[in-house]
This record gives sequence, structure tokens and C-alpha cells, in this order.
Amino acid sequence: MQTPSTRVETQQGTLSGLVDEDVHLWRGIPYGRAPIGSLRWRAPQPPAPWVGIRQADTFSASSWQNSEYCQELGGGDPGRFSEDCLYLNIWSPAERTAALPVMVWLHGGGFTIGAGGLPPYDGKALAQRGVVVVTLNYRLGHLGFFAHPALDEEEGERLYNFGLMDQIAALRWVQNNIAAFGGDRDNVTLMGESAGARSVLSLMASPKASGLFQKAIIQSGYTLPDLPRETALARGEHLAAHLNLPNASAQRLREIPAELFWSLPAPYNTGPAPIVGDAVLPQPMLDVFFAGKQHAMPVLIGSNSDEASVMAVFGVDLAGQIQKLRRERRLGLGLIKLLYPGVKDDVELGRQVCRDMAFTTLGYVVMQAQQRINQPCWRYWFDYVAEAEHETYLHGAWHGNEVPYVFDTLGQISPSRDYVTESDLAFAGQVADYWVSFARDASINHTVLSGPVRWPAAVRGRDRLLRIGIHKQAGFKVENRFMRARLALFKRVMKHHVSLD
Repeated sequence: MQTPSTRVETQQGTLSGLVDEDVHLWRGIPYGRAPIGSLRWRAPQPPAPWVGIRQADTFSASSWQNSEYCQELGGGDPGRFSEDCLYLNIWSPAERTAALPVMVWLHGGGFTIGAGGLPPYDGKALAQRGVVVVTLNYRLGHLGFFAHPALDEEEGERLYNFGLMDQIAALRWVQNNIAAFGGDRDNVTLMGESAGARSVLSLMASPKASGLFQKAIIQSGYTLPDLPRETALARGEHLAAHLNLPNASAQRLREIPAELFWSLPAPYNTGPAPIVGDAVLPQPMLDVFFAGKQHAMPVLIGSNSDEASVMAVFGVDLAGQIQKLRRERRLGLGLIKLLYPGVKDDVELGRQVCRDMAFTTLGYVVMQAQQRINQPCWRYWFDYVAEAEHETYLHGAWHGNEVPYVFDTLGQISPSRDYVTESDLAFAGQVADYWVSFARDASINHTVLSGPVRWPAAVRGRDRLLRIGIHKQAGFKVENRFMRARLALFKRVMKHHVSLD
């Protein structure tokens, strides 16, 4: 068994990284040219080669965003900002004998905040389990997702989802270079949470991402529909007019200072869904899964027990949703009350209904889509709350709470002994073990993951789910037909009733 140097040859040139105990780390590796000037709102271009040794010891700038918002909701301080943000980071075991599974992480943040270098996403603990971890930045907000008639008139293919194109470019870079870091290009798991999970789903539906990854992990993906092309074009025109650029040319649009975009108020800010109708997403993502036309691969998917915690961020009135049903669809409300026995309070009923319609149902939809193409699907329901936080998280695990368990970074981001107990840390280690087991072993022929309990995939004819945490306490339990009646109903109405309007 050899211990490689942190000096690595990539297709662009030589990199020198860092040693962190038994893990090697490379930060700020360019996977695309700076998408600035004439390259704004274009497909990312391959990175420029360099001469000599490039020091890969510092995280790059993040895409433009609201720093306070990211620190409050997105996992930490995103640092400095720049349009020049197409960089990735790699963790790999210092000692390795064979090519290792690769886990590529797409951060969440509603496509408006986040960065690959935030503390919860530190890849060291996963790398210590024998995988290569990649995190990355991609273009956010209007820089990453934008449509305007002036751009439509340009030559070349129609593109609106530049952030998704960045993710595809990073995956292509991984295919071309990851072997030098000890990774197996034929065993790449693409994983993400929230908008990152939505990105994974989009790439599973995108013809441009075919063959670039072999497995998918989808944490707290949501059922909001993609933004229609016509709506996105109209919004682009309204935004340009708001910035005193009516009938603007593509060149004039590209001259708008980048810092103007992130601070825009509603209705000029961007929404948390990609745009449908370009070369990246020719068809709505949900339609692709309903038709069983997604790229074939093993999937691990799930959500948390109090996903409605994120609804307030989007201004959703939980009790108001039930009151609206009472006014407009009394029969529907009666059916829902049958499905939620014992829940009498409008706020609590709204919390559970919104959670299940916007989040829980997606795991059920994807499970059925996987069964249609004979691919395994592992479903989970995350309901663990750190022992000292039970009074804070009264209704269960909030949106995003599972991330430091998946990365086994709980002790890093919460170093206070008053907050994190040995039991919390042990539980996080078990969750991370399951994720690595999926990346290493999951296949059409290997449909059970080992751990504290055997976790079987929901193969055709079986509706199974692993409860990760039981009523906020430590524990794992496989359950059959989890919330089946509710989810079957919400699947039927989802495409018509899930929106932020």
C-alpha cells in the first residue's frame, strides 16, 4: 500500500494539495474558465492550462449571493464572491490501493446561496471511509438561471440552465481527471440536498448528463414544477426593464455588474426551480420521472420529518393552506383529515400536508419511476434530532438537518460539548456509513445495504423505507408502505397543486 504525494497531474497541469492527517485535500481546482464578459450566460468552457505547479490550498470565491442569508440558512460563511466561481474541491485517502468510489456533492440553497467549501460539506470523514469526495461551486441566481429574448437570438443551442451546465462540466472534469486522485470514473455517485437534490433529479432527466454518473443520492428534493420557458423569458425582460434596459442587446445585458443581481427584491429575484425548454431540460423533470424516462441507475432518496420548516423562508402560511382548502375544496379537506387522524390544529395539519406534498411524495414518485425501469431505489425518512435540541426542533428534523450526519461533520460544525453528545456523534457515523455503502456497493445485483439494520431497496413490487431516527431518538427501522395512502393521493394531485403562488 503506497501513500501518494499531494502532487497530481491533471489534463490542465500539475496541482499540489494539502495533507490533513490521513486524507489529502485539494481546494479551488478550476473546472471551467471564468464565465465573465462574453462568457456570461454561455455554456462553461474547459479550464485554461497552466505552467508549473498550481497550489490547490484555498477555497475559491463563491458565486454572487447574500452572505447573511447563507450564514443563517445555507451552512456557513460563503466567503468572497466572484463570477469567476467554477472551481471544485477534492478529498482522497492518503493511502489507497485500488480505484475508489467517487461521491460528487451539489450544495443546496434554493439556487441562490451556498458553496462547496462550507463547513458541513467537509469531505474528510467520508474520505476516511474509502471514497473520493468532490464538492463544487456553480453559478447561482440570475447568473446561473436566466432567459431573455436577446440571448435566444444568439447562435448555438438554446441554454437557460447555466448552473446545471456548470454541474455537467464538473462531472465531465471528474470523468477526465479523477483517476489521478485515486477515484474510479466508472463509479461516480452524484449527491445533493434541496436545490442540490433538485439538480441531481434534473441531471437524471437531462440528455446532456447521460453517462457522467452511475448512482444518485437525493436528499430533500422538492416537487415544485420547473419554470416554463415563456415565463422565464418574460421575467428576463421585466428584470432588464427594471434595470433601465428595455429591449436590451445581449452585449448590454452582459455588461450589467454582477453584484446587482443578488440583491434584487421580489418579483425580480429567482425561484428555486430550473427552467424547462432548453437543451439541458427539454422536458419538465417531473414528467420525465412520471414517464420512467430518467437515466437508469441506483437511487437513494428521502426527506426529513419537519421539511415544512423551510416553508416560512418562501412565505408559505401553513394554517392558511388548510383554511384555503376549507373555503375552496371542502371535500378535499375531508379526505385529507381522514389521512391525518388526530391532527386537529390547522397549523399542524398545514405543516404535515405541506411537508408531504412538497417533499415526502417525491420519494414515492421516484421509487415508482425506478421500479418501472427495474432499478433499485433506497428510500429513507430522517427524524433524528440531537439530544440537546429536542426543545428547539419540536416537530422533528428541519430541512437540511441531515447534512452533517451524512458527512459525519456534526462534531466539526458544533464543537460545543453542550450541544453534541457521544450518542449524536455515533449516530452521525452510522448514517455516513450507509451513504458510503451505497456509493461503494449499490447496484442492480446488490440491493441490500449493510448497517445497524439491513436496508433493502424498494425493488419492483416492494414499497420499503428506512426510518433514520424514530420520533427524534436514535434508531433505524425498515417500514413497509410508509404513508402509502397519503402519498398515493398527493402523487395524483401534485402536478396541479404544488406551487409557491
